[in-house]
Amino acid sequence: MSRREMLMVSAPEPADFEQSPMDEEIFHRVAEERGRALPVGRSVFRSDRRAPQTGLTLPETPLVIGQSGPLDLAPPRPHRVWESLNAVVPDDAFLARNGLFTNSAQNAVTNEFDLLRTRILQPMQERGWRRLAVTSPTHGCGKSLVAGNLALSLSRRPESRTLLLDLELRAPGLAALFGMTGLDPLREVLTGDQPFEGHLRRLGRTLALGLNPVPVPDAAELLHSPSLAASIAAMIEGLDPQIAMFDLPPVLLSDDVLALSPLLDAVMLVIDGTRSTAAEMRDCEKLLDGQIPILGVVLNRAQDRGLARLRYGRRG
Repeated sequence: MSRREMLMVSAPEPADFEQSPMDEEIFHRVAEERGRALPVGRSVFRSDRRAPQTGLTLPETPLVIGQSGPLDLAPPRPHRVWESLNAVVPDDAFLARNGLFTNSAQNAVTNEFDLLRTRILQPMQERGWRRLAVTSPTHGCGKSLVAGNLALSLSRRPESRTLLLDLELRAPGLAALFGMTGLDPLREVLTGDQPFEGHLRRLGRTLALGLNPVPVPDAAELLHSPSLAASIAAMIEGLDPQIAMFDLPPVLLSDDVLALSPLLDAVMLVIDGTRSTAAEMRDCEKLLDGQIPILGVVLNRAQDRGLARLRYGRRG
């Protein structure tokens, strides 16, 4: 009998293990005879000379679980994990004031995000990708706003599941953008000290938000740590999202994006039509070349209507 097998027998009364220690000789003999019925009155945990004198008859054939090998664990059930997340009701008016739109009737810009959604989904599904980073050359290009609206657009697909995680650890902004208060620091989840199920918030039925209310002092060390990689892997395994999006720091201001590159399938660059330069774009391409595929570039606050994709003027 292997250690993974379990022998189940009935007991006439609650076991007193301090007074009745396991007799290893008897235990091993019974283990070797697992294919035969136990004699009436014999206990796996007591020797013959200490067998209780009761009138109870034990089953002639013990119930053996897992005779053929290790116990089979139930496969993950993402729908149950999603149902367990803390649900929040969006304040559509508040989100709209912050430039986030939960439905396509609120603002014409949602059509542009729906188009962006399709252009992203097609190549990612063709390649079997689902981990997408959103970043920019520098601060102030509107990447968090783009990430938020793209996540909302993705969540409007029937039977979809989308995860949006704020990994701009030095200057998190998504929590304020979505108006989420009373959140614990995301750091405890990323280090594995707290389960992700208790931290994430579910917006509607199909969008999970991993938001961070406060800066993380040791952001550089945390982003390089194995615990962060393990925590993100656990989230993706447990939630099984079609797309997992990560709002990352700007490419040119730190090595955070490169530190996370092994966890990513692709990156989307958000540039500001009023301030980003061609030199910054070339620098981003050089840094990411051979590290992470650039899936696309979003031009925010474009001045030329022929180039415009995202024209509203909030910064984020």
